[in-house]
Amino acid sequence: MATPFNPPSADGKPTVPRWAAPEPTKEDLDWASLHSIDLSLLDSSDPKVVGDLVELTKTAIRDDGFLYLTNYGVSLDQLHRQFDLAQYLHSNISEEDKERLLWNPKSGLFAGFKRKLGWQREAGQFDGIEQFNFYRGEFEDQENCVPECIKPFMDEITSFSNYLTYSVNYRLLKLLSRALELPDDYLWENIQSQGGPVGDGYFRHALFYPLLGEDKERRKGVRMYGHTDYGTTTLLFSVPVTALHIWSRKNKWQPVKYNPGALVVNIGEALEIISGGHFKATKHKVTDTPADQEHCERLSLVQFNASAGDLRLAPAVASPLLQREGFVLDQGVFREYKKLIDAGVDVPTNKEWREIQIATRSQVPPEKRTGGIQEINGVKYGADEFFGVKVLLPV
Repeated sequence: MATPFNPPSADGKPTVPRWAAPEPTKEDLDWASLHSIDLSLLDSSDPKVVGDLVELTKTAIRDDGFLYLTNYGVSLDQLHRQFDLAQYLHSNISEEDKERLLWNPKSGLFAGFKRKLGWQREAGQFDGIEQFNFYRGEFEDQENCVPECIKPFMDEITSFSNYLTYSVNYRLLKLLSRALELPDDYLWENIQSQGGPVGDGYFRHALFYPLLGEDKERRKGVRMYGHTDYGTTTLLFSVPVTALHIWSRKNKWQPVKYNPGALVVNIGEALEIISGGHFKATKHKVTDTPADQEHCERLSLVQFNASAGDLRLAPAVASPLLQREGFVLDQGVFREYKKLIDAGVDVPTNKEWREIQIATRSQVPPEKRTGGIQEINGVKYGADEFFGVKVLLPV
């Protein structure tokens, strides 16, 4: 039985204003239909309950690559405390710390502070997206690598991130290992990066300011362009402000509906490759909000779980599922990796794969990608290539 989250006390610390969650949109949108996975059922003593959970998980990741995760061990009050702290960071970070901790894309990491002026170190046009990303270095050297305002609360942030990694993601990877009919700890022990609260991944506080007038027109309705995530799993806490869209099984963009307290989980490219294409790394983007939320700030908490950096990924051919059903070759990055593997060419390490894209292609518009715009079966894609691997992202 999984132990619920037990955070450090807030006693004796500076007062933190409560985060006031915006009202959900009242618009009737064409919502993505996502499956909901109750993680607590993994602890059931009834084999049928667990078996049904595994089958539902297979369906969810095959159809969508996205799912809701509920009953994972964090209460709504505990979760809202983390939103309080994220809001406090963005409200109180000093101008000095913004400069001192400014993100450097050339590092191949998102570590530190991203200002709301584009995706380069140099100030660009206003995009309204502010972030602070906690990597291993931020957790290990809190004195020098985190904003002064958040230092009194780092025990709470560290504890939360540890729980997401070593309880929530551990159990989720156990469930996904079972979906591949592999030993329970296969993905955790062989693929997931280890060490510290986030391994080779990172924990993000993000704040999307309203985009209005000329800024809104210039962005053409898109806050973050379509992309897939590089790692194993991404744990995004569902928020009331509608902006996340996924490229759905209907071959179109559909918004993800607010599910209070739930995690919105998506599969990363690492697991698409390991699963031989049975798991789907789904493309997703962040757009303008509905009209009744256009003046709302969207506060976001995300943990990006990463595969071990020195690995060169290949399908887990020991999986009885892969042995029985073969590969699924209609998935993006796996299909391209397989071409290199079949040709006897080394695929990039996980570290190389994610760092070159962060360093050179962070939120580059589709039309400015190296391969330009390509149309396939009536759908337009922005095309890029890294280490011989072609990347196509729907416009």
